[in-house]
Amino acid sequence: MDMNDLKNSKAAVSTVTINRNEFDEKTDNIYEAISIAAKRAVQINSEIKKELLEKLEEFATYSDSLEEVFENKEQIEVSKFYEKLPKPHALAVEEWMNDKIYFRNTEKGE
Repeated sequence: MDMNDLKNSKAAVSTVTINRNEFDEKTDNIYEAISIAAKRAVQINSEIKKELLEKLEEFATYSDSLEEVFENKEQIEVSKFYEKLPKPHALAVEEWMNDKIYFRNTEKGE
């Protein structure tokens, strides 16, 4: 997942109601479906955090100067961009509902 995927995502940026029957249709078990989406949300969160820290590191300075104020503004802009993105759980739910998450139940021997 890269920044373009995040920008172009149709995931909700606020709370939405999802049809339970559609959400658990693939697993026939609401708890399993939620567990899968939750695990994907953790992965997405980790990816976003890593990408954000890499971008902020580009602007890092270790000296006091007038340039630091300008660079801090750039850091703020990057942070604001990431704050406006859909939350990881919303991205995971969108992926789940659009069959973009591969899953298998190892207990069933699939």
